[in-house]
Amino acid sequence: MILAAAQTKPKRGDIDANLLDHYRLVKLASANGAQLIVFPELSITGYEREDAARLAFNENDTRLNHLKKLATEYNITIIAGAPIRIESDLLLGEFCIAPNDTVSLYTKQFLHTGEEVYYQSSFDYNPIIEIENERISCAICADIDHPKHPENACKNNSSTYIASIFFSPNGIPQAHQSLQSYASQYQMNVLMANFGGDSYGSPSGGLSAFWNNKGELIAQMGDSGSGLLLVEKQDNDWTSKILND
Repeated sequence: MILAAAQTKPKRGDIDANLLDHYRLVKLASANGAQLIVFPELSITGYEREDAARLAFNENDTRLNHLKKLATEYNITIIAGAPIRIESDLLLGEFCIAPNDTVSLYTKQFLHTGEEVYYQSSFDYNPIIEIENERISCAICADIDHPKHPENACKNNSSTYIASIFFSPNGIPQAHQSLQSYASQYQMNVLMANFGGDSYGSPSGGLSAFWNNKGELIAQMGDSGSGLLLVEKQDNDWTSKILND
């Protein structure tokens, strides 16, 4: 099994440009054998609060059609983030697009301070993604600051925990420390995707990474720039490859 984390540099509010970058990286991941690719938090719009309602997607948004087509064509699961409008609620979420033309939603459970002004949290959308023998749980950014979140993933018999984040250079050391401890404590592989450039007018810390279920760091990207981190499971060991743009 091969998993990919995309480290991207979003264009603020430019959905068309960001989707084109998603298409490119999905194709690159597939060309390298990946069965799943995960993007950072709010990857399609860039991180937003005040403009989130204007940029929001709906559950069956036609702007996802080409991603759905690529997922099927390349037999790859795509996890990409956006503000999602469900009835009267605006949720900070991500689309989990499967190769069989189905889309499930994950929504951020624990909001960062200030996000509650614009978003609602929700525990109602929490899919388990199954690929080969792996059970995969999702997390978005501040979810990882709450140990209950990975604990619940472990209780759901997840073997892999995937975090889409937007952490600053100052915040990324703590994010790494938390994710490494979760990998070790709950014996879950952990894959994390962060932006490698500014979003919301703020710098991002990059360093997208993967830890195995012993808590060992297998690979990490640089603190800036975009590209892919690919990890491959062979028996019980993982190997890695980094493709920088």
